[in-house]
Amino acid sequence: MRPFTTPKVFMEPLRRRIETQLMSLTGLSLGQLDLENPKGDPGLFGPNSVSWKVHGDFPSMLVGGISALLLQVLHPLALAGVWDHSNFRQDMLGRLRRTSQFISGTTFGSTRDAEWLIEKVKTIHLQVTGIAPDGRPYAASDPDLLTWVHVAEVRSFLAAHLRYRNPNLSDAAQDAYYNEIALVAERLGARDVPRSRQEVADYLHRMRPQLVCDERSREVVRVLLNAPAPSRMAKPVGDLMMQAGIALLPDWAGDMLDLKRGPMQQRMIGLGIGTVAPILRWAMRNGSAHRARRRMGIL
Repeated sequence: MRPFTTPKVFMEPLRRRIETQLMSLTGLSLGQLDLENPKGDPGLFGPNSVSWKVHGDFPSMLVGGISALLLQVLHPLALAGVWDHSNFRQDMLGRLRRTSQFISGTTFGSTRDAEWLIEKVKTIHLQVTGIAPDGRPYAASDPDLLTWVHVAEVRSFLAAHLRYRNPNLSDAAQDAYYNEIALVAERLGARDVPRSRQEVADYLHRMRPQLVCDERSREVVRVLLNAPAPSRMAKPVGDLMMQAGIALLPDWAGDMLDLKRGPMQQRMIGLGIGTVAPILRWAMRNGSAHRARRRMGIL
């Protein structure tokens, strides 16, 4: 008689398969960072930071990253830099990986790796210059443009965390997150970086007159909506994450992009994420946050 086979024997191959596909989306797949060494190095923030908490949840960070991209394309100069100097149409996955590497590396990497990434991106930014369709010059190293890109990202990451991971994160912790993570933007050269919920809200209000949705914006949205999935199994999850990212946009941004989702749609998306996200968390056991915790001796 065959011995009884436990569910774990069946589930572990599935878990590894899901994790492999998830890892292919992250900067870890680029293989340039060793987040487990040197032992005991807390990096820029350390395990007690709010940044580790917010950036440590893979599902909400993926949703937040999608939402951030959609928000960023409303700034004509930010969009011009991507349009002129990026092959996003042919390599959206590559762009996702490089962005993921920077965010995870500066959050969870050693001090040396985080500083290496910041200097690397600063060097790349110096090469990203040009003239936007409206005749204005742009430069990725422009301090004001760096602030816009940063705010669009961290606002989206925190919004995703609150909606899909921990809605009870305190107001003080939310302000602490903005205050902590401003360090990365400032190291890149941003100025007047908002450091609290109120400062972020005020900043976005001031920026709205500068934002535009044009044909280029719509083309980036089209590329995002039609981005290929790593596998057929991953496509429904990818589609759900895309819809969750759209649902996370501020109402005014959803209106500008003609992507606003109604209350019923938002509810259905929330139910979907509530089902899928725990599975992704269960599968992901070797992500950036896990490796950083091992570096710090945290099991």
